[in-house]
Amino acid sequence: MTQCHLGTVNKVTNTRTSSVLNFDLKTPSAFLRLLQRPSSGCVYSGVHGFQQEEITEKLRAFPGGSVDLHQQESGIAVLTINHPSRMNAFSGSMMVELEERVSQLESWMDGKGVIVRGADGTFCSGSDLTAVRAISNPQDGMKMCMFMQNALTRLLRLPLISVALVEGRALGGGAELTTACDFRLMASGSVIQFVHKHMGLVPGWGGAARLTRIVGGQNALKLLGGALKVDSGLGLRIGLADGVVEAPGAAEGAGAALRQAENWLSHYTGGAAPVIRAVKKVVSSGRELPLSEALRTEKEVFGTVWGGQANLQALASKSKHR
Repeated sequence: MTQCHLGTVNKVTNTRTSSVLNFDLKTPSAFLRLLQRPSSGCVYSGVHGFQQEEITEKLRAFPGGSVDLHQQESGIAVLTINHPSRMNAFSGSMMVELEERVSQLESWMDGKGVIVRGADGTFCSGSDLTAVRAISNPQDGMKMCMFMQNALTRLLRLPLISVALVEGRALGGGAELTTACDFRLMASGSVIQFVHKHMGLVPGWGGAARLTRIVGGQNALKLLGGALKVDSGLGLRIGLADGVVEAPGAAEGAGAALRQAENWLSHYTGGAAPVIRAVKKVVSSGRELPLSEALRTEKEVFGTVWGGQANLQALASKSKHR
């Protein structure tokens, strides 16, 4: 387990770019190292009074479901939240598995993209209430919050272009999970809803901070304060959704939405893995660092691909204006 050391397009419509979470890092070189090493992206560590091993053991005591990872030769991985009997709610052991799968993706040097989805036509309904009730005291709740903020921040900072494929409902923590991806594709009839208010809570997995940067403060207040149901139409209007996946025909089968998402993502992951990963790294620094530091980080990342195999092949084939 990683420890934290940080003090096709014709079937998808209306693509746009989203902005996300901002964390203060002191130097661009430090940020670059964070992007490149397995422990990248951690928000909390022992210096914050957070002991990951302690909360990990508590979470493991509440089993059920799984978080499955399929890494494909195309360089696109599929991360599946799999707990259909509970609408794919996260059990304690699934939270630990999520962190472990993120660690695997951090070390996948051939990876270029990842699709996050739920099993059996539902995205995710947040936390399994069995685990929530068992760790309902404020101290354990805060530790679980810190654990999941670390995991989802690392997911967002992966050097892979990520997209949440939302089928069915994404509720509570499931809605927060969608904001930890670079993009969100919504299937026809799907809903994203931040239901935390109904539970007497606010988001705790970083979802409020990320949501505000994606849709703006006023829209975030409406979604959180009103617990509004966001369908694909509203999602596109406010920028929470980046595209709509068409409902599959009977002949297309249950995997049609995933195939559409893979085709959509392939338009942004085509090319050599080092180049795609470098693209993600410079965008991550640009959205998280002050301009002067982001520029210096961009220079350092540029140096990792200048004169590389993909660069030399492109120069030889004069592909610049294609």
